[in-house]
Amino acid sequence: MVDTLGDFSEALNRMLQDLRLPAIAAAQIESMVGKGSEHLLRSVLHHVLAPVDKAQAAIEIEALYPQAWASYQRHYLAINGRYAAVYPGVEAGLAALRAAGVRLACLTNKPTAFALPLLEAKGLRGYFAQVFGGDAFERKKPDPLPLTKTCEALGTAPARTLMVGDSSNDAQAARAAGCPVVLVTYGYNHGQPVRAVDADGFVDSLGELL
Repeated sequence: MVDTLGDFSEALNRMLQDLRLPAIAAAQIESMVGKGSEHLLRSVLHHVLAPVDKAQAAIEIEALYPQAWASYQRHYLAINGRYAAVYPGVEAGLAALRAAGVRLACLTNKPTAFALPLLEAKGLRGYFAQVFGGDAFERKKPDPLPLTKTCEALGTAPARTLMVGDSSNDAQAARAAGCPVVLVTYGYNHGQPVRAVDADGFVDSLGELL
């Protein structure tokens, strides 16, 4: 729904500056997005440290991680939404779905403390009956648990609950949970073509769901 690559880039590079490490380009960050903030942070640290010595990098990453996580959280919360933009057609699509009586939930691997303020800042929070971040449950997508728990919260059966996502993570979670899944053709898919993912359909805009 929201292109947050600019937020990721800004917060991560502020973190790297705090750690006196080299900056990373947004294009390199893009392929690391989608598996949760912890995975993103470790991937970035690996990227900037591994070229020197992979074995030593693994040790350094573990040593740096607590400081890096605290820095990243501080910077991300400070700039959350400032460098992000809602994808075209998203708000109109959500409004149309709500007008059609469809109950909506937002399920993301982004921490809840990041997700809720972002939705508020972009005027999207009111469209969702439920919002669950990556820390809401014991496991994250692509594990099916968050999706099955979201279905429970909505009071719907998985087989009658459409998962709309943008990546193989979303599709894998939906398949495992027993939900039909449609993927949007924009967004992040770990640097891979989204149409190569096993899904029930693809849309260029949320409005096409109706």
